[in-house]
Amino acid sequence: MSEFQLYCFAESGNAYKAALMLELCDLDWSVEFVDFFNGETKTPQYRENVNELGEVPVLVHRKKSFTQSGLILNYLSEFTGKFGPANKTEEHEILRWILFDNHKFTSYMGTRRFFLEFMKTGDTDVSRFLEERILGALEVVEKHLENRRFIATSSLSIADISMCGYLYYGDELRIDLDKFPNVTAWTKRIAATDRWKHPYDLMPRAIAS
Repeated sequence: MSEFQLYCFAESGNAYKAALMLELCDLDWSVEFVDFFNGETKTPQYRENVNELGEVPVLVHRKKSFTQSGLILNYLSEFTGKFGPANKTEEHEILRWILFDNHKFTSYMGTRRFFLEFMKTGDTDVSRFLEERILGALEVVEKHLENRRFIATSSLSIADISMCGYLYYGDELRIDLDKFPNVTAWTKRIAATDRWKHPYDLMPRAIAS
């Protein structure tokens, strides 16, 4: 058995954050596929035995389970000594951007993508509201990246890994990222990192392509 097991599926950007971190750190990990679209996370078995929150990702390491992508990234950074802060100032800055991501950045992207791409709702008042919030958050990040290569520190950190979680799904996002050249350049820098992989190359898809 591998040292780390990750409960995940490829369409989940939050699972991708954890999977990408495991891969970038060259850790011994394996996938525990979660059949999300057929309701596995809603079953009593999943909630009792895997995650009471009914979500992915879930990381299992040394018989301990960790949930929430931000916590998983932090745990893996502490365990490996990689992609973390060099001092308290950087620690606080990384945390600041992970919280921003979870509240205002990829959280909105993931919700809107789920409605449009998977629920096939078509454009609605809700999706338009989410689009406005996404564009506003992208403008914040675009300005922040004007004179820096990465989000929180001078090199790649778990803040970047968290915030890029949904940005590699291409047309599924239905957002024109070309309008944000600093953001686009930043995602290319991350993708140039050794061992980087696209989410659909790291985890099995729950919906056939």
